[in-house]
Amino acid sequence: MSNYEHTFIARPDLTPQQAQNIAEEIRSLVTERGGRVVLAEYWGLRNLAYRIRKHRKGHYLHLRFEAPGEVVREIEERERFNDDVLRFLTVKVEELSDEPSPILQTRSGRDERRR
Repeated sequence: MSNYEHTFIARPDLTPQQAQNIAEEIRSLVTERGGRVVLAEYWGLRNLAYRIRKHRKGHYLHLRFEAPGEVVREIEERERFNDDVLRFLTVKVEELSDEPSPILQTRSGRDERRR
């Protein structure tokens, strides 16, 4: 089994819970196929660098998991045909970390500076 990081952007008109349900579907698929999810993060509704399907914002979600390659192909195939997913990217990594991603670390650091 290999280690992967998977990030996807969901449509902005979804609620945060609906966007997280998409991540939950991925999580259940990984565990059903014998993999394990190390981390699942919701990065929030963020501005896009450019318009995607006429949207300027999107819900960003990030997962780190260990799974066979066939699972990654199945995840990407499902997301390719899911109209709620604007973009996705899966990257194979050497090792998995259960620490929060840098995006969440900088967000909490910004909050502390404002206080």
